[in-house]
Amino acid sequence: MTEILIIGGGIAGVSAAARLAPHGQVTLVEAETSLGYHASGRSAAAFLEDYGNAVVRALNKASAPTLREADVLKPRGMMLVGRADEAEAHAAEARDFGLEQITVAEARTMIPILSADVVAHAGYRPDIYDLDTDRLLQSFRKAALSHGATFETGHRIDRIARDGAVWRVQAGDAEWRADVVVNAGGAWADEVATLAGIAPIGLTPYRRSIARLPAPGGHDVTDWPFVDGVGEAWYAKPDAGKWLVSPSEEIASAPMDAWPDDMVLAEGLARYEAMVTEPVTRVETAWAGLRTFAPDRALVIGEDPDTPGFFWLAGQGGYGFQTCAAASALVASLVTGTTPDLEAALVASLAPARFR
Repeated sequence: MTEILIIGGGIAGVSAAARLAPHGQVTLVEAETSLGYHASGRSAAAFLEDYGNAVVRALNKASAPTLREADVLKPRGMMLVGRADEAEAHAAEARDFGLEQITVAEARTMIPILSADVVAHAGYRPDIYDLDTDRLLQSFRKAALSHGATFETGHRIDRIARDGAVWRVQAGDAEWRADVVVNAGGAWADEVATLAGIAPIGLTPYRRSIARLPAPGGHDVTDWPFVDGVGEAWYAKPDAGKWLVSPSEEIASAPMDAWPDDMVLAEGLARYEAMVTEPVTRVETAWAGLRTFAPDRALVIGEDPDTPGFFWLAGQGGYGFQTCAAASALVASLVTGTTPDLEAALVASLAPARFR
């Protein structure tokens, strides 16, 4: 039986474990003591099929049926708002997201705290969804376990070497042998490759932070849509009776356990506050995560062109949960040598060979 070692316990690695476990003996190794700790645990938890570049959107579309079948999507809706001086940019972004232009009065029936004096443009579409990230992660984990996969947490890989046709992977005193290694290391994916003597892709982690606020003005925010400022200046969405607001910043970072920068958070909250009638009076908690992108902002999925038996599953950016169903199915097809369900041109646009 083929021995498959997956490095990384975010949604990418866990979904890959579920897809690969029926075809071999899968072991997943995660540096943290729990799964989904970094980017996967700090997701905006939304499904926007028309989000990302053309390659990402194709994966979103291919993932949608599985996400619906898993019953992890709940209608939320999306609104884009802009000031009077943002008319052209608002119209372009609304077209790109497939939003219908609505009046400010209509927008305020959905989000009553929007400032009628500042908000001059609004667009909306109903078919944007909350995504239950924990339920999806646990669903893939259970599927992997049902096929005999094992999960090893609290092991930070420090050595990867080829011993003939077999990989030897070490984390302190622990060692695993595998025929195939799947690099689902997230922000650390280039570092994982370097440990194996493989040229990095050039992945860049970018920090993005978010604040949880009390429901503004005591409103019931349960049914409010996801709302975005023009140019991703900020976004906000309901969360368990609270109101999440993000500055939507994108600041390059080393791979790390990210934390929010107070000044960046304050500036983003000020941009949001300028568009609404209710002031930000208190931040209950705040956190940050890393969204890791390849140079062309498409995912990197496939066998390294110079190193047989080493597969990349990286560069998810902010699209990991949206794309995981199709991405994990693709990497499983490539590992097992079966024909992918995706079109050949899309598979090629995801392959790591494009960077060599």
